[in-house]
Amino acid sequence: MDIVAEICASMAQDWLPAIYEKKIRSQRTRSYKLNIPKKENRADIQYTLLGIELKVGRKRFACPDLATARYLRVFARIGCNEFAVPYDITKISPAADEIETSWQRSLVLLERLSSDDVAARSTLIKAIRNEIIKIGPGDAMPLFDRDTKQRK
Repeated sequence: MDIVAEICASMAQDWLPAIYEKKIRSQRTRSYKLNIPKKENRADIQYTLLGIELKVGRKRFACPDLATARYLRVFARIGCNEFAVPYDITKISPAADEIETSWQRSLVLLERLSSDDVAARSTLIKAIRNEIIKIGPGDAMPLFDRDTKQRK
């Protein structure tokens, strides 16, 4: 069994693509695009006078709050250009906690299982990115097709 499959099996429902599919994409989301390379990137959260920014390489992305910056950072690290962000801002922070924990746990398991860190790490990141791309980012804006008092 290869390392990626072993990590995926040992993490089960805590595997980052599984969390993305079952807990994030299952709710109302909007798609988000980052213009970054499809490779492992260094992503830093910076506090500026104008607010919080996510810095990926030489590019900076303005973020409305720290939770959103933490959420975006995980996807920026794996080089995922398009992904879904929860539409309800109160759900971004718990989602960020979960995917950051999953990411760190994947790296710990990788260190434990592999002696060739560089090749195994890039294989792991590519596998996670490809699964997230397969799941897809969803619509640019969620549908608001619910009946309300004004619309019947």
